[in-house]
Amino acid sequence: MILSKSKLSSTSKIQITGSKSETNRWLLLQALYPEIKLENASNSHDSEIMEQVILDFNHSLFTNHYSLITKEYNIHHAGTAMRFLTAFFAIQKGKEVLLTGSSRMKERPIAILVNALRELGADISYEEQEGFPPLRIRGKKITKNQVSLPANVSSQYISALLLIAPKLENGLEITLLGETTSLPYIQMTLKMLQQIGVEVHFREQSIQIKPLKNLSEFSSNAIVESDWSSASYWYSMVALSEIGTKVTLSFFKENSLQGDVVLQDIYQKFGVETIFNSEETITLTKTTSPHLSPFTFHLLNAPDIAQTIAVTCFGFGLACELTGLHTLKIKETDRLQALKNELGKLGAVVEITNDSLKLANRQTPIKEAAINTYQDHRMAMAFAPLSLLTKIQINEADVVEKSYPDFWKDLKRAGFEFKENF
Repeated sequence: MILSKSKLSSTSKIQITGSKSETNRWLLLQALYPEIKLENASNSHDSEIMEQVILDFNHSLFTNHYSLITKEYNIHHAGTAMRFLTAFFAIQKGKEVLLTGSSRMKERPIAILVNALRELGADISYEEQEGFPPLRIRGKKITKNQVSLPANVSSQYISALLLIAPKLENGLEITLLGETTSLPYIQMTLKMLQQIGVEVHFREQSIQIKPLKNLSEFSSNAIVESDWSSASYWYSMVALSEIGTKVTLSFFKENSLQGDVVLQDIYQKFGVETIFNSEETITLTKTTSPHLSPFTFHLLNAPDIAQTIAVTCFGFGLACELTGLHTLKIKETDRLQALKNELGKLGAVVEITNDSLKLANRQTPIKEAAINTYQDHRMAMAFAPLSLLTKIQINEADVVEKSYPDFWKDLKRAGFEFKENF
């Protein structure tokens, strides 16, 4: 995908798909409580994969295929699906599955979640490398209700356990060890559980979930809010546009469950004002230019927007330091190293550690460059806004299907010019 130097239409209106994070949680809850109906679900590749696996599993149960074979499910690059489905299949008594993924998925650690499930009594073994997918999962009835696990690696391990907890005979009490990473995502899971009637207690380092047998007090329609992570790229585009540029996005709430809602505060520093409208849309307006002083952001609770922020700062020529990013090394790619590589092509001076990125002031014009995406959807979308400033080529641009399949269509609708080369 080659993006010519473009100009964002000053009054664009964009419908962003439902949150992948919310959708995948609802899909697992729906698998446990079929009465739940979803509206505005994400059309991301990750969510579609997870939905198809659950549908196939339910169909196999109905046709009794499990008496004949062990089912194998390939979730490709879908990390959330790998974590959530591992927990889901662990409690499917008498059913055996092989859960695998892409070559990159086989490099992404899952031992913390597997160890926690084993501690509860689950029967899970590694098919290849110890601590990594693929997994052979033999479902069991789990009666143990206490487990502890490190909280400073991925909040998805914790959320996976929380989502199955109401279906456990004795509920579940989780003790968190160490500083909790991406706390808003855990809080999102807990609020969704409360929405369907689950009794939840979260005090200091302990989370207690009571069992839930039915949804007698739950309104069966779950409406998924649009994805704030996807909105981040529009924040970046508005920030890098001329004063007065506006973009309207839907469907968003002021009382969002998503941690990336902090975008509205962060991008105010870049001159972007967020207005919540009565019809549950938001309007982003470029009102001023950013201050020239270096920016520092601690993103422990919102690591998925780190790439977007780093690229925005580079576009302005501003120095920044981003911290709390240790989980980025185990995402679709090592995102810290990928940022250093690709920003460097454009003329940036970048230093990285295991959990931080430091970007120096840019003194020279941005170079044209071909950006590698490393099979990472966020690399493609984070760098696209730079085409407002110079010509950019995004390699393997179709990787955006993982979370925001309509991204390039929406950019064209908003005035971007590009040639498709994939």
